[in-house]
Amino acid sequence: MAVQLTRRVDYAMLDGANIAYFPRIFDLAHRFFEEAWEPMCGVSYPVMINERKIGFPVVHVETDFIAPLKYGDTVHATLSIAKVGSSSCTWHYLFENQEGATLWKSTQVTVCVNMETLQPEAIPDDLRTGLLNHVMEAFE
Repeated sequence: MAVQLTRRVDYAMLDGANIAYFPRIFDLAHRFFEEAWEPMCGVSYPVMINERKIGFPVVHVETDFIAPLKYGDTVHATLSIAKVGSSSCTWHYLFENQEGATLWKSTQVTVCVNMETLQPEAIPDDLRTGLLNHVMEAFE
């Protein structure tokens, strides 16, 4: 099952061509990533970072920029999990606009790390269960 989240493309995200600047799209994806933890695993990302001292930095990214994200567009993000390993997790991202046009697709691998040492560690059982509940095939 995928998680669906929504945000608007704000003026500060634009470049000289009046479309979302590509680093801002990755920033937007990370904001959706942070927001997805609560519906997926029942814990907020700030609690994971600040209290549990667990983080999931990105270690690999594959992305397709399909159509521009324009000022005022509403981005409908669909996030799901492709695979859960012992310490890594593969995420699928799909961004569509308010008209249902596909804008951006990405597959990103994250690794569970101890935030104090930045060393990989096993994904805790409660998070693993939540992530596994959101496994699905890649978006077409």
